[in-house]
Amino acid sequence: MVKPIKIKNIEDIEKVNAIVTKYAFDIWIHGKSGMADAKSILGMFILKLNEPLTLVVPDDVDYGKLFKELEPYLEIY
Repeated sequence: MVKPIKIKNIEDIEKVNAIVTKYAFDIWIHGKSGMADAKSILGMFILKLNEPLTLVVPDDVDYGKLFKELEPYLEIY
């Protein structure tokens, strides 16, 4: 599953990281500057926050609760 995500600042990085670390499956954030393991706070700091970012989770997991927790950061189209 791929979902656009908006992370505007360091505080958002910390909050998103705190949410995703509770889940056992892999969660990635992709951007034009690269991709980062969302569970790695240091990895997330390599992302450029002024570019479009995409949250990527495996299709075969129950991501409903994760998306509910990340709702303030997910972009709705």
